[in-house]
Amino acid sequence: MPGLDPGIHRAGRVRADGPRIKSGGDARRRRGVVVKPTEIVLSREIGGTSVEVLVADITTLEVDAIVNAANRSLLGGGGVDGAIHRAAGPRLLDECRTLGGCATGDAKITAGYDLPARHVIHTVGPVWGGDEARNDRLLAACYANSLALADGAGLRSIAFPAISTGVYGFPPDRAAAIAVRTSLEAISSNTLEKLIFCCFSNDSARLHAAAIEAQA
Repeated sequence: MPGLDPGIHRAGRVRADGPRIKSGGDARRRRGVVVKPTEIVLSREIGGTSVEVLVADITTLEVDAIVNAANRSLLGGGGVDGAIHRAAGPRLLDECRTLGGCATGDAKITAGYDLPARHVIHTVGPVWGGDEARNDRLLAACYANSLALADGAGLRSIAFPAISTGVYGFPPDRAAAIAVRTSLEAISSNTLEKLIFCCFSNDSARLHAAAIEAQA
């Protein structure tokens, strides 16, 4: 698979001090962009996996993989998709051009290039509207397929944004409940050591934290 770390399938391929978050107490500048400081809203051990809810810039997280809320072309866009492509540099787009796009609910993996994260898992969320039950299933598939891909690749840490809750219009409370329920079900049967819900706003973080409290 193009762009994968050749050592990715080795067992226990984790930094000795665990996943790190590149953050400081104040907003920093990176490449001329103000980067928001990281706030840990919730941290809990669930079934042997460390689960965290953060308010942070996902492009600053030093984990095995961050998840990109991509569009079906995988060629970049707005929001978190555009931010990840800008931070990763042009080689990410070059690799994405070889993948042939991605269907809604599916996931594909690339290298992380200039990101602190080693890999990017790209998944395409549903646009809210029409058949709500179908939208729920597709959003759940984004999380399930991303986690299955990470597990199959031997990754130990992953960070998700709040998929589909931006311009795609998925109700944030409904999306958070689906994200947490699906992810906690998946980690019960895989080798993941750290699961992060990386939110851009405090409101989103509170919804994810409340969903974890309700599930745990």
